[in-house]
Amino acid sequence: MGRADGSDRRVTTEPIDDSSATILHVDMDAFFASVELLDRPDARGKPAIVGHPGPRSVVTSATYEARKFGVRSAMPMSQAIRLCPQAIILPPHMHKYKEYSEKVMAIFSEVTPLVEALSIDEAFLDVAGARRLLGSPKRIAELVRARVFEETGLTCSVGAAPTKFMAKLASGRAKPDGVLVIPESAIIDYLRPLPVGALWGVGASTQQALERLGMRTVADLADAPLSVLQKAVGDASGSKLHELANGRDPRSVVTETREKSVGHEMTFETDVSDQDRLRRELLRLSNQVGERLRKNGLEGRTVALKLRFSDFRTVTRSRTLGEATNVGRRIFEEVWQIYEGLDLGRTPIRLIGVRAEQLLEAGGDSLALWDPDDEWRETERTLDAVSARFGRGMIGPASLVKRQRDAEAAADDGRNPRWLSD
Repeated sequence: MGRADGSDRRVTTEPIDDSSATILHVDMDAFFASVELLDRPDARGKPAIVGHPGPRSVVTSATYEARKFGVRSAMPMSQAIRLCPQAIILPPHMHKYKEYSEKVMAIFSEVTPLVEALSIDEAFLDVAGARRLLGSPKRIAELVRARVFEETGLTCSVGAAPTKFMAKLASGRAKPDGVLVIPESAIIDYLRPLPVGALWGVGASTQQALERLGMRTVADLADAPLSVLQKAVGDASGSKLHELANGRDPRSVVTETREKSVGHEMTFETDVSDQDRLRRELLRLSNQVGERLRKNGLEGRTVALKLRFSDFRTVTRSRTLGEATNVGRRIFEEVWQIYEGLDLGRTPIRLIGVRAEQLLEAGGDSLALWDPDDEWRETERTLDAVSARFGRGMIGPASLVKRQRDAEAAADDGRNPRWLSD
């Protein structure tokens, strides 16, 4: 497990038997920041932070030079600037990141058809079948790095190992711009000294629970009786962690993935306590979630509400529906009931979000003889068709149309309200 600033970087330079290390984890180095630097060569080698300079903005990415000052992704921008006042601030451009992500993923797919994209800037590659044509796993890893740099100007780090978990650990340790191979014979020796927090699925609360039992390293966890571990973190989690701690991870690279959830959230420029405004925002977010579900032919069985307060305390509440839906109005009604049930009064809200989970293929869930959402479903399909032809926002719920007009009027008189979407 490498540090975010690359100060404990470790790479494979000596000859090694890598025949067992056929799973690669490729992770782009400071991806968003690196893409921005392509157009800002003057900022290369200097501390730079990607994000908006507003008081409610957060760090999208940071160069390794900035990370050495303690700057991290998702940190409040104001805190990042205090830590590194000399940093160059670069505004984010999401369309650029998508464009370069597509180029990088295309390179991966030319190396092997077995590619599992984890996010916009990282993926697993199974290169077992590519060895005859391209060489050893380490050679393939070097080939991937070279092609990515030649064709995009960006660098990436690659971990090679027999399992997905170990490959991901290795790529993190190889950052930036390196390759680390962990063959099967070295897995246990590599794992045992690591802190328990290095294991997949060990967050802050789980780590605290394990440390209270004296389990501070992976070795402690691997040597503990399974029953003790399961009692501490639950049967399923205990079993998975015990397997990982002993170097076992049977998961293969999966080329076809389905979204596990669809969500949208909003961070307000200033805390909001006005109920009407929160209601309108929930309606807007719910409609966006419904639109994405319909576009992808999906429905959700569970809807979730996310709230973050001024002290950064975050609350998430969910509700499982009797029947799956992709109707924005139904999603809104459910999350609004969840919100009202929290009885927050006029507690100021910093962030609000809506998410659909337990996704199914549309039409795959049995419907009742009478569908209460039928009228709204047809209305929203009509809105989808209008949006596809004329662009989003041409028509919609009256409350949202009024909100848009109010925003335009405020912009005309110089107030120019700013909406930040995460």
